[in-house]
Amino acid sequence: MDVDEVFSRLRKMAAADPEVRRALLAAGKAKEPLRAFCEYSRSCGMPIYEMDILEYGESCYAAMKRSTNGGGENSPLLEGQDDYFDMFMAELQMMEGEN
Repeated sequence: MDVDEVFSRLRKMAAADPEVRRALLAAGKAKEPLRAFCEYSRSCGMPIYEMDILEYGESCYAAMKRSTNGGGENSPLLEGQDDYFDMFMAELQMMEGEN
């Protein structure tokens, strides 16, 4: 199961169950949020580790960078990079605000 599939399943679980959503949001506020998030995800049967998420974000950013104007040194600067974990947590916060 890849990172995108794990996040997709967690998104569905969080949308269906407020307890799961709140637990994931609480993990995001922990001292080490990525670790807490992954530990909780694994307890839900979703096999994911911190490096999986970090590597996924880096590879997506690298692919975007390569796809802009040939990806060489002259490629345009991208406005930062989207953090997959932060984007997922923002989605959960929006869900929580809706309920």
